[in-house]
Amino acid sequence: MSINYSLISNVHCPKTIWLTRKDGIDFSQMLFSTKINRQYSPALKLSLPRTTTFATPFRKEFYNPLDKRNIILDGYGFRQRYEIRFYEAETQNITIQSIFNLLEETSWNYVRMFWVCDNESGHETPGMVKNDLRWVVSRMQLQIDEYPRRGDELYIDTWVGSSGKNGMRRDWEIRWADNGKVFARATSTWAMVNQKTQRVWKMPDRVRAEISRSFIEKRAILEDSHKKKLVKLDDNDARYVLSGLQPMRKDQDMNHRVRNETYVGWMLEAVPDECLENYQLSNIILEYRREYKNSDVQVRSICKPAEVGIIQDGYEENRHVNLNELPKDQRSIRYTHLLQVKGKSKCDEIVRGETTWSKRPV
Repeated sequence: MSINYSLISNVHCPKTIWLTRKDGIDFSQMLFSTKINRQYSPALKLSLPRTTTFATPFRKEFYNPLDKRNIILDGYGFRQRYEIRFYEAETQNITIQSIFNLLEETSWNYVRMFWVCDNESGHETPGMVKNDLRWVVSRMQLQIDEYPRRGDELYIDTWVGSSGKNGMRRDWEIRWADNGKVFARATSTWAMVNQKTQRVWKMPDRVRAEISRSFIEKRAILEDSHKKKLVKLDDNDARYVLSGLQPMRKDQDMNHRVRNETYVGWMLEAVPDECLENYQLSNIILEYRREYKNSDVQVRSICKPAEVGIIQDGYEENRHVNLNELPKDQRSIRYTHLLQVKGKSKCDEIVRGETTWSKRPV
């Protein structure tokens, strides 16, 4: 069996150091040579002799996410390849929080590929910067049929479309890299907010001209499903309550706003262990009610079970039935969620949510 090796780093030195494995494989004929100039790389610090050469197994060619070959949908969409890493999975399967991270990463590279941005965050166009506008997500939904495991390869496709007169919709499809089958879908709605007044703002004509050329009608999730409004969960109805939640620095973006995956994690923390151990998340809806700014104020996550559903042919029908009477492969549970903070006179909503859970495959 032949093994290919790729150079990690090589600092010029008068003598080469050979690395061998215990089984006697010699790396000496498999190393490439490259110079690293310390004068132009002051951040490079190696507690090693001046000249050291390392090698490591190399499995695939270099992947550039901004390669033009990643443009799809006749120039309106973007595709990025991922391999699930060890730290992105829990009990072999990828976590929901990691999926949200990958969706955000794909969106960021879409913007870098298609739009001309004019600020550090990379999401605002010149017209938005001129009018002190920024994007905020108002709603997001993720449906997932199967869960990738460590080492699995997948593609994430993303594109944008209009949402009403002043909003934008971003959709995603996640598919297996080997057969192209779509196993997860997501959609989100975005609005423009004035950074000075913090109010929703009408889209200026210049901004519309900058982004509308990228809009297409394709949808990842049916519009009827995405329009479902979530009811507010009353404190008296909550069965599970988790208090004292606070974001850490790693949970905030460059604008000190709490990340989506943090909100998702807080919601799931309130779900009972019995559900987490026997079921897996198949659908999640988030409705963002207000921006969480003061990280010194603790967040409370509350949830309660909703009606039981029967899954048939990929669709879910709501029924009030005994869960134990359903076949194991058709059982699903739904929870209603709410993240809130204590205000001056009442508790203020941050995010409303709804999660649907299906029985874990054996």
